[in-house]
Amino acid sequence: MKILTNPLILRAAVVLFCATLAFLTGLILMRLLRKNIDDESDLAGEASPSLETLPLHLFNTVIQQLKQQKHELQVQTQEEQRRARTTENFSQAVLSNLSSGVVVFGLNGLVKQSNPAAKEILGFASPTGMSAEDIFRGAAVSSDSTGNVSSGRPTNAPVPLAGEVHSALRQGSKRRQIEADYITPRGDKRRIAVTVSPVPSVDGTLLGAACLINDLSEFERIRRLQELHGEISAEMALALRNSLTTISGYAQQLAHNRDPELAQQLAADIANEAAQLDHSIGGFLTEKRALNGMAAQAGSADS
Repeated sequence: MKILTNPLILRAAVVLFCATLAFLTGLILMRLLRKNIDDESDLAGEASPSLETLPLHLFNTVIQQLKQQKHELQVQTQEEQRRARTTENFSQAVLSNLSSGVVVFGLNGLVKQSNPAAKEILGFASPTGMSAEDIFRGAAVSSDSTGNVSSGRPTNAPVPLAGEVHSALRQGSKRRQIEADYITPRGDKRRIAVTVSPVPSVDGTLLGAACLINDLSEFERIRRLQELHGEISAEMALALRNSLTTISGYAQQLAHNRDPELAQQLAADIANEAAQLDHSIGGFLTEKRALNGMAAQAGSADS
C-alpha cells in the first residue's frame, strides 16, 4: 500500500498503462489496415486478368469477333446471291417469252446470249459464240431504212447488217428499225427488222451490243396480198359494171319483147349473169374477210 501511495510509482504505472493501451490500439489498427489491403488486392486480381493470361484473353476475344464478322459476311453474301439468282431468273423468263428475237454481242463481236425467238427467226439452234458475219451472212440493210446508217457511207451503197453491229460496238451508236432481207441456213427467205443498241454498264463503259429482231415476213406477205387484192378489186369493179350493163340490156330487151320464148331466154340470161355476179362478189368478200383476219392476227402477235 505504501508503494501505491508513492507518487512516482503511481505515475509510472499510469504511463505504462497508457503505453500498453496505445500499443494494443496501434496493433489492432495495423491488422485492420493490412486486411483491407489484402481484400483490395484479391478484388483487383479477380477483376482483371494477370499478365500471364492477358494475351490468351485478347486472342479469344479477337477470334470471337472474327467469327461474328465471318457469319455476317456469309449471310450478306447468301442474300446477294439470292437476289442475283432472282434477277437472273426473271430476266431469263422475260427473254424466253418475248415474241421478238434478242441477240447480245460482246465487245469481241461474238454472241453471248440469245432467246428462243431469235433462234427461231434466224434459224440457228445455238448462235452463241458466232460472229455477226456468221449470223447475218451478207444481209444488207434496205435503202429505205438507212436513215441513220454510219456517216461517211454513200446513201445508195449497200450497208451490211453485220457492219451495223460493229458500229454499235465501236462507236456506241444506236440503229432503230433497220430492215433487211435475210436467208436462214435452210434457205428460208425472211424480211427482218433489227434495232441495234449499245449495252452500257453502270459507270458508262460499253459492255456490248443488243439486237432486237422482228420477223416481217408475214406482214410482207399480207402487204403483197393487199396489193393483189386491190388490183382484184379494180378488176372486180370493172366486171361488176359490165355485168350490170349486161343485165340492164337484157332487162330493156325483156321489157320491149312480146315473144314468150325470147322473154324466157332473156330471163334465163339475166339469172345466169346475176348468179355469176353473186359468186364473184361472194368469193371476193370471203377473201377480204380472211385477209383482214390474217392482218389482225399478225398485229396481235407483234404486240
